[in-house]
Amino acid sequence: MFGLGWPEIAIILVVAVLIFGPKKIPEIGKSLGQSLKGFKDGLSSPPEASDSVPSETEQNSHKS
Repeated sequence: MFGLGWPEIAIILVVAVLIFGPKKIPEIGKSLGQSLKGFKDGLSSPPEASDSVPSETEQNSHKS
């Protein structure tokens, strides 16, 4: 995992607890997980055709 060993991960976790506090860490993890899930869902589902490519009538109306 990114070339980090267990000692480095432990140090990062201790520093995170010192900076954010033990009550804030689960909230940060939850929001990070929700963000990653939303990003993954956005990548896996293609956008609707009406949102990404304007129809031929919309292109003609913009030229007039």
